[in-house]
Order: sequence, then C-alpha cells, then structure tokens
Amino acid sequence: MEFLASLILSILRKSTHPRAESSRHAKRTWKKKAQPLSFSNTVLFIALLFLFIPLFVIIFYSFNQSKGTSFTGFSFVWYEELFLHSSRLWMSLLYSAIVAFSSALLATVLGSLAAIGISWYKFIGRSYIQTVSFLPMVLPEVIMGVSLLIFLSGIHMNLGLITIIIAHTTFCLPFVYLMVSARVDEFDYSIIEASRDLGATEKETLWLVIIPAIMPGIMSGFMMSVTMSIEDFVITSLVNGNVETLPIYVYNMIRHGVSPVINSLSFVLIMLICLMAFVLRKGLKSFAAGH
Repeated sequence: MEFLASLILSILRKSTHPRAESSRHAKRTWKKKAQPLSFSNTVLFIALLFLFIPLFVIIFYSFNQSKGTSFTGFSFVWYEELFLHSSRLWMSLLYSAIVAFSSALLATVLGSLAAIGISWYKFIGRSYIQTVSFLPMVLPEVIMGVSLLIFLSGIHMNLGLITIIIAHTTFCLPFVYLMVSARVDEFDYSIIEASRDLGATEKETLWLVIIPAIMPGIMSGFMMSVTMSIEDFVITSLVNGNVETLPIYVYNMIRHGVSPVINSLSFVLIMLICLMAFVLRKGLKSFAAGH
C-alpha cells in the first residue's frame, strides 16, 4: 500500500512540475556520468532490498505445501483454500472495499472543493482552516480514533459500516486536499479568463475548465485515499462495532496462529496493486499530456 502511495506522489510531482527540455537533457547527461557503484546507489539498493525481501518471502511461502517455515514442496493448496474455503475472509475484503471506495469518494469531493475554494477565495479564518486541515495527518491514529469514538458515542450513533466510512473520510480528506492544492497552485489562471471572455459562467468554468485541468491531482488523491483506507487498522478497530474489515480479520487470525492463506491473499493483493499502479501511471501521464 505504501508503495502505491509513494508512486502516486511521484506521478503527481512529475505532472505538476513539468521540466523544460534543457533540464531533461541535463538529467540524461548526469545519468550517463553517474557511477553505478556510488555510495548513494549502494544505500538505495540496500533500502530496496530491505523493503522488498519480505514481500518475496511471503510470495515464496504462499506456494509452500505445509504450514511450517520449512519448504516441503511446491503446491497451490493455499490458493485453493483461499478461493474455495475462505468466505469469511472474502466478506472482510468486501467490507474493506466498500469502506475504501466510499470514503475515498467522499474525501475526494470534499477535499477537491476545499482546495479550490481555499486557494482562490479570501475569507475570514482562511489561514486557520488551512492549518487545522493538516491536523489529521500529524496526529497519532490512536488519538484520532479515540476522539472520533467519543464524538460518535456523544451523538448516540451506532458503530458499524457507516461510522467506519465517516472515520476514514476524516483522515483521508487532508491528503486529498494537499494533492489537489499542489495541482491548483500550478494552474494557469489565463485559462479561466479566456473561458469568461467566451461567455462561460462560474459553474461552467468549474466543471469544464478547472476540474479537467486538476484531474491528475484529484485522481491521485482518490487512489491514495483508497490505499490508506484499506490498510488502516487502529482507527477502524475503535469505530468498527461488529464489522470485520480485512485488517481486523487478519489481526484476529494472527491471534490464533498465522495461516498460509494470508500469504496467498497477500500475493493476490500485491498483483492487484501493481496492476492498479501501472494503469494509474499510464492514465495520469496520458491525461496530463492531453491537458
């Protein structure tokens, strides 16, 4: 999940800060002169090994025939167990998907409109709102989860799927706001003036000019919200009620012993994330090039 979030941030930076042709040539020249065994390259290689070796270990043991740590033979038995005999696991994944896409959609709409309004309009309390909007990003998840639990209990709201969506929307919204704001800051205001000269109303300018121009930032914020929602455990465990999302299910399973089915599920999710990252990278680049 963190890999996809980092990839989204890198795509957004590339799309919001286009390089001049001369700088691209300078970068190619620097790459040719760079030493392959430099200290920085060595540190990068070690860091990548540290990050990706656990993933390869999980993939390797997902094809192990036995439950133990010793490899006894290549087998698809745990994939059979995953797809044919793990209905509770798939139900938890369905809950996670519902929460992730619902909260990401709400956070994207609210965060995008907030970024446009705060960046382009001046009003009382504007700087205060900009500062407060980043609090969910810096506060520990335990504090945020407890505060949300107290608030939801105070308004006598039953804990369940709706409360999880509300909580995830709350902590995803600042990330969407940050990404869309970065795109809005690079926006060419002359396009808005041109649309007004052509007779477009403020609403038409928003839907036909502004939103298409900042769409890479909006899509990046949406995908990051999805990944952060799917992987969240601390806040979800405080406001979930009896709803069992995927992180809650995995935690409950680990308490009774780790099953190799989790390894199989991890490999399936890794492949899905890589596919999403590839499609997103191509899609955002094509969209940014067209606008």
